[in-house]
Parts: sequence; structure tokens; C-alpha cells
Amino acid sequence: MKVLFACSEATPFIKTGGLADVCGSLPIALSKLGVDVRLVLPGYPSIIEQFPEAVETSKLDLLGVDDPVSILKVIYHQGPITLYIVNSPQMFDRQGNPYIDESGNDWPDNALRFGLFSRVVTCLALGFGTPDWRADIVHCHDWQTGLVPALLSLQTDSPPSLFTIHNLAYQGNFPKSEFAALELPEQLWTPDGIEFYDKISFMKAGLVFANKINTVSNNYCAEICTAEYGFGFEGLLRKRVNDLSGIVNGVDYDTWNPATDKLISKPYSETNFSINKPENKRFLQQLVGLPEDPGLPVIGMVGRLVIQKGIDLLIESLPELMTQNLQLIILGVGEKRFHESLLEAKKIYHNKLAVLFEYSEKHAHAIQAGSDMFIMPSRFEPCGLSQIYSLRYGTIPIVRKTGGLADTVFNTTEKRLNDKTATGFVFKQPTPESLIKTVNRALAAYKQPSLWKKLMHTTMTQIFSWETSAKKYRQLYSAIIENK
Repeated sequence: MKVLFACSEATPFIKTGGLADVCGSLPIALSKLGVDVRLVLPGYPSIIEQFPEAVETSKLDLLGVDDPVSILKVIYHQGPITLYIVNSPQMFDRQGNPYIDESGNDWPDNALRFGLFSRVVTCLALGFGTPDWRADIVHCHDWQTGLVPALLSLQTDSPPSLFTIHNLAYQGNFPKSEFAALELPEQLWTPDGIEFYDKISFMKAGLVFANKINTVSNNYCAEICTAEYGFGFEGLLRKRVNDLSGIVNGVDYDTWNPATDKLISKPYSETNFSINKPENKRFLQQLVGLPEDPGLPVIGMVGRLVIQKGIDLLIESLPELMTQNLQLIILGVGEKRFHESLLEAKKIYHNKLAVLFEYSEKHAHAIQAGSDMFIMPSRFEPCGLSQIYSLRYGTIPIVRKTGGLADTVFNTTEKRLNDKTATGFVFKQPTPESLIKTVNRALAAYKQPSLWKKLMHTTMTQIFSWETSAKKYRQLYSAIIENK
């Protein structure tokens, strides 16, 4: 089975969020199952620099750019996987991250940039630029590749496509003028095509034209068919419900495993966490400048500081939470207003609150290993990976019951404790009151050492491997190919 795997970011090459973790790990897991996966990425400077040995296989003259686009090919060691790099300096050789400039503003030509990327992916899928290889199926991820299924639909004998929604809130919607700039066929500009409230929508292109659609958890799959979580696409998704499914993301346990983690102070497992995890707490407290106190419960948070992640709920809860004997450590970047609120709170609660406005792998791993609890009060969460990491690290998650959080964390009750299925503390309503009440439940459980150790042992033995998820994707690919 030959799969062309198209995405805008993938670890370890380029990362802005969870999309990269999935697109870095899933191809490797599929390759281990015997699938011939070929990953295609835009040629950002950081990727070009990582592979000086990459070989140019072809050049393509395409609309939207002055110079031919070169296709670079390299085999990287994990898998092994073939990587195609779309080298167009005009579109991708710039500072900043894949979507925004150094000032935090969207690149004004994002429609053209990812329109070009989609055109190249389409060419590769049809065998242009890769004369010795032709895809059986094209797996597209999020709005940045949404035009690919639409472009493939215009071709005869094109391979089928799967479109994966990682976050429906990010839709790639652009003014109608971009439709003309992209020089797309007029037949695509209809309410049944890629037009969305008089704008061009890359996300809608994927949802309409892909042979099948999936998303990254079963619960989120159901949620996006409702007005609350559908962001305007709920009607379309309900119409395509027979083509829609959910597969929970896996975790790269080679990277996120406290027994082998090189980024934490002292490795530990489910058999010795009582001895070695406290050392990681001491290291974390020292790292972020909080008083070293082994008896205080430490709550960690790693994520974007935006409404989706519920950071507003946590900020509103701080006056009450900070009356408790605990420490709170927050790592992430996001909206300016939340940065300012957290800086003010840090002045008041300097011995209890640490805030780091950055993303650092070292700090993220230290927080997972050194915290006692991990908080994710998300308003919506397609899958989430951090809560799965925290399970592995014996860092008990406190989450809102939504999306993938509801599929991966199970509320601690007496019954679940007895049958060893309790893995965290869950609340339903997105309110500060519900969050505070649930944190208090977790703190009460923390004061019962035998109960807490039992809970930690259960969480550390949960397995969300990419092998399981990859098998489900392989089955889905096969069904799509057979039913094309």
C-alpha cells in the first residue's frame, strides 16, 4: 500500500503544535506495519538546512510562483521514511513559523503558499515528479492541505483521499479575491464546493471533496456534528456522517516515557515512582524558581494560552486556588491579555505560581515528570496529547469532559478506583466553579497516600500506542481504496 502523507508540519523537522507530533509519529508506525509511506512537507528553511544531502528529483512549473518548484527527496532513518520537500524559496524561505511572521501576524499570502503546496501534493499523487512511484491514497491533514482533495477531484483516475481534521476551529478561510489569485476552476466556487459565506475555505474543500473524513478522537467526531463545536460546518458534517469516523491519536513512547526520558532529572517507572518521582519534583521547583517543598502538591499546565485551552477559566480560578497549599506551573504562549493577567498574578503569588511564556521541550518534560497533577480545562479538545503524556508519567490529569479528553481520562470514583479504571479528575461545565471543585477533589485524594499511589499505578499502565492507531488507519486506507 502506497500512501502519500501530506501535512504542513511534522516532528522532528518543524513543530508549532500537536499536528506535528501526529504527522511525525504516524508515518513511522505505518511503515512498521509494512505501509510504503511518503511524507511531503513545505520547504521551510529549517527543514532544508537539516537535509543538505537531499537530492532534487524533479522541477515543476506551477501557477502562483515565478520560478520552478523543485522536489527534494531524502530518506530519513526512522522507518525508514521517504521525505519529499517542496522547495519554493518564494513561498517558504522566510523567518517566523509556518503560518505567522516574527511579529505574530499571519503571512498575508498564506492562501497562495498553501495553495501552491496543495498543487505540488496533487502532482506527486498523480505521479508527476515521482515517475517511479504513484500513490494508492493521499492522506491530507487540516486546512493547509484542504485543496488537495478538491484538485484531485478534477482529475481522471486520481487516487482517493482521506482528510483528517485535527482542529476544526482553524479553517483556512480567505477573501474571495484569493480564489482568483489561486486561478482555480470556476466550477469549485459554489455553495456545494469551496465557497463558505462568500469566502474561500480550504477546510471546506477537504470536507467536501475527500473520499472519507476522520478526526482524532471518537468523542470529537460526534461533537463536530453539533452547532457548539461545528464552527459552521456541522450541517456539512452531518450530511457526510457515513464518511466520518474517529481514531484516537497515539503517543510516541520512545520520546514520552519516564523510564528512558533523557530530559528529566531522574528516570522512573510504575515500579519505583515513589522513590524517583519526588526527585523530579525537587528539580522542577528549582528549575522554575519556586520553593523546594516535597510535601506541596504541584499542578502543571503546558499548552497554548488561548480560550480553547480554558486558560481564562484557570485565571479566574486563581484567587481561590491560591488559598490552597499548592504550587502551579504554567508553560506556554498565547494571547497578550492572558500573558498580562498571568504576569499580574505572578506578582501576587510569586511563591506559588510560576509562568514561562515559551515552549521548551526540556521544560515540558520536566513539568510532566515533576508535577503531581496536570490540568487541561479545555473548552474543546479534538484529542489532546499532553493528558496522555501525563498518564504515562503518573501525573494525574485534571480535565474537562470534552473531545479526546473524554476518550482518554476517566473520572475517579469509588467504583472506578476499585476496578482500577480511574485515571484522573473530570468536570463537565466550563466554569471556574467546576474547575475549582474538581481541583479540590484531586487535592483531597492527594492527601491519601495509598489512594494516590494506586491511582498513579493505574495511570502509568495505560497504553495509547501509535501501533494501535496505525492499524486502524491502515484498515481505513484499505476500505477507501476498495470503495473508490
